[in-house]
Amino acid sequence: MVVLPTGASGASNAELVVDYSCTGGIALGSSVVNLRTKVSIPTTLTVGEPLNIGWALNYKNGDPARFGSPGYFGPGGKVLVTGNVQLSGSWTGVLQPKGLIDQPGKLQPGKVLRLPDGISDFAHTDRAGTLKVSPRKLFVDFMPPAGEVMVNNDDPQVSYHAATDWYELNDQAQSIGDYGRDLHRTDKVNSFATFTFTGTGIEYIARRSTEAGQVGFKIDGQDATPSSIDASKNPDGTDTNAAHRGGLTLWRFNGLRYGEHTIQVTNLEAGKFAQVDAFRVITRELANPPADYRATCSLVSAPVSVNVTISEPGESPPPSPTISQTPDPTVTPTFTPTVTPTITPTPTPTVTPSGNGGQNGQQSGTTSTTTSTTTSTPKPTLTVTATVTPTRPTPTTPQVLITPSGGAQTGEAPGEGSGLGLLGAGTAMVTGSALGGVALMRRRAAHARGQRDS
Repeated sequence: MVVLPTGASGASNAELVVDYSCTGGIALGSSVVNLRTKVSIPTTLTVGEPLNIGWALNYKNGDPARFGSPGYFGPGGKVLVTGNVQLSGSWTGVLQPKGLIDQPGKLQPGKVLRLPDGISDFAHTDRAGTLKVSPRKLFVDFMPPAGEVMVNNDDPQVSYHAATDWYELNDQAQSIGDYGRDLHRTDKVNSFATFTFTGTGIEYIARRSTEAGQVGFKIDGQDATPSSIDASKNPDGTDTNAAHRGGLTLWRFNGLRYGEHTIQVTNLEAGKFAQVDAFRVITRELANPPADYRATCSLVSAPVSVNVTISEPGESPPPSPTISQTPDPTVTPTFTPTVTPTITPTPTPTVTPSGNGGQNGQQSGTTSTTTSTTTSTPKPTLTVTATVTPTRPTPTTPQVLITPSGGAQTGEAPGEGSGLGLLGAGTAMVTGSALGGVALMRRRAAHARGQRDS
């Protein structure tokens, strides 16, 4: 997780780049779908301004896993993404940002599903205080469209048992009306075909002809209602006079609980044909997304919270937002320079005249001069003790970058060598001062010797 600055001067937002791992539902099979998201949270508000939470969504680059269609569907399927944001502090609650996107065209099992670009939600702020905003799980649902979809007899989802008992007729005359101008048929008694579909109803499409016979139906292993039809008869029970009339709905079953079901079509009459032209899958409009399609996305990065300060109108907001991570990266540099210069000065020579004094030492009487012993100038002693103790364990989460309100958004943090630079600069300053003191003392000593010699 990385926290990035955003917003112009005068605004203060935190953008959290958070990765998620999604399993179950439309994360088909045992695959794990990884998402990279960016959560935008304002950190300073005035009472009355809405607390808007925005969430940009994307599949993670480099990861081939994607959400896929769980079945056959007509146009209008939708993907719904719901976030979960916990609020605590001045008041508690839950925000649920949501986003919905239509899927283009018809869907087949496994076809990649698109995600909405973003999701959002907001809360009203009616009093001052500080809130802790914590993003939590995401939920990705598939909403099937109401309608129908045709599945041809040669689709891989349709299975024939025993396969050698069935044969396929292709390139049939268009005038017959077969869906796709083809069909499968068998004249072996008790041979059957199965088709697993997802929806609330199913229709059996086949030919009505004098060559056809009794066909039985089961749904999910149980006899359906009705359990059979005679494809050689008209709906009123009279014998058909059609040699070959295809593309007809001969049997249907509706009112199923939405979900996955299996239809079995069995030839019940020896010497007569059972035929499969197509299946029409029916889905009624649903009030809520099916629970079986829900994928649950959990945080991959460490949990993060953002403090949002809500001020009364006219109050000055705090200069910068507060963002906490668990665990927090710890950096504790310690720099303790100790400088102890020791300098022994040169004693100043003294002159003691005897008699009446005069200008420039010229006297009418006797002058006695006494010069004190001059001690040679020792070199000054300079002691510098510097202790640098950086503590930087390997962070468990990426660094947090924040630009406070009105701050320069350079996107750069101080360099890691800045502590050593400060140490070098401090040492140079102390050394320069000490050497300057040495030079000054030498000049004073030289001046004193000149006076003595004169």
